[in-house]
Amino acid sequence: MKAWRFYGFGDMRLDEVPVPTLRPKHVLAQILCVQPSVTEAQLAFGVRTLAFEKIKKRLETEAPVQLFGHEYCARIVEVGEGVTRFRPGDRIAARAKLPCQECPLCTDGRAHRCRKGPIIGFQLPGCFAEYAVLPEIALTQVGDSISDSEAACLQSLSDSVASVETAQIKVGDTVAIFGQGSMGMECMQIARVSGAGKIIAVDIREEACAMAKELGADHVLNGRRDNVVEAIRDLTGGNGADVIFECAGGSPKQGLAGISTLMQAIDSVRSGGTLVGVSWFGDSIEFPVDTLRERSLRYVFPDISTLQHLEHTVGLVASGRVRLKPAITHTLDGIDQVPLAFEITANKGKYKAINPAQVVMA
Repeated sequence: MKAWRFYGFGDMRLDEVPVPTLRPKHVLAQILCVQPSVTEAQLAFGVRTLAFEKIKKRLETEAPVQLFGHEYCARIVEVGEGVTRFRPGDRIAARAKLPCQECPLCTDGRAHRCRKGPIIGFQLPGCFAEYAVLPEIALTQVGDSISDSEAACLQSLSDSVASVETAQIKVGDTVAIFGQGSMGMECMQIARVSGAGKIIAVDIREEACAMAKELGADHVLNGRRDNVVEAIRDLTGGNGADVIFECAGGSPKQGLAGISTLMQAIDSVRSGGTLVGVSWFGDSIEFPVDTLRERSLRYVFPDISTLQHLEHTVGLVASGRVRLKPAITHTLDGIDQVPLAFEITANKGKYKAINPAQVVMA
């Protein structure tokens, strides 16, 4: 089969490799649609972010290596021994991070807390290939009302569901979301169906601001034109938002906000409010911890998404409560287009992309 393998940062090649061997409690699946996450797109070009050192070591010691591709839709071709929930022909999506199934957390019924297991596309081969062998515990079935393109977004959406759950939104809370990429818009829509009252979206790109308005934001602020902190306080009677999701931070090399939106978020949340850190910064940052202490702010981080989160996303999309199609702005045809998908996703501002670029494989 054909599969993209990395020989180094910025060096990916389409190789002929053996179809992976089916194992017990796994399925062999044909990849239908796949997209690089923003994190994967940065790592592909050697930008420091989540898991940078681990990927660097793998490239130095194992290259060529099949990396990335944990956001996908696939169709099962064959099921391995012990698989009970799926059969050939089923369309599937998956969560990325898996429990190790051996540590004390896993063995005493708290596998959702485990951080020792592998991640599809990082420790396990991902789906920038024609076929993949995938563990049953990662998968959920996708109904006919959800397209292949939408299904490829479900892993990201499940992480957004976990982010909103972490926020513990109360009915009627005012929620602000800094950054209107795919996860920002997902958090916005999930917050709405989870009881949020007023929704304020923030971005610096005109296309992202327009999309946020289309997908249900009550107020949209453009950080290039608006004084975001003052505007949020004006919209909340001077108090600040009850909950803020920070989804814009990260490497300025890829058009992300560095730490500037995090600082704005701290100034925009009400005393006693909650900041949810969705972004990855890739390194240590200077942080005004005394300000958070003095104002009794909670700065929390999303838990990893579980299979239950993933299954919930299927219902959200199938029912129309969360809309994914409008944000899928760049779709490419054929496995040979994968490098372009990485380029677009790593530079979404340049290409006016909202969701990562998708590749339709079959």
